[in-house]
Amino acid sequence: MSQKLKIAFANELNQGKLLFYKGKFDDAFWHFERAHILSQPFYGRHVKSHWWMFRIGIKRIDLREIFGQIIRMIGSAGSLIGKYPVGNTGGANVSPFKPMPIPEDLKVYFD
Repeated sequence: MSQKLKIAFANELNQGKLLFYKGKFDDAFWHFERAHILSQPFYGRHVKSHWWMFRIGIKRIDLREIFGQIIRMIGSAGSLIGKYPVGNTGGANVSPFKPMPIPEDLKVYFD
């Protein structure tokens, strides 16, 4: 993982955590989705992004998100062998197998 990608991931994750602790779960989730996109090729960080989405599911008592994130944390093992849907935002509101476009501002981290 390049240094600039590590920093971008950490920034998104930390911003999400700040918002999470302020109870701003929608805004926090958006940052965790962005952290997810950045972390997909890297197993530990990939799981971490799902963990924080899981925590939002717990706070919201959202069973779909809770169970969806459990499945996705297990499925994150695909990162170990390079199998993951590029650009997927990682929430339970999207298929865990669906590739998605990478946001323009995040593309620079994959060059």
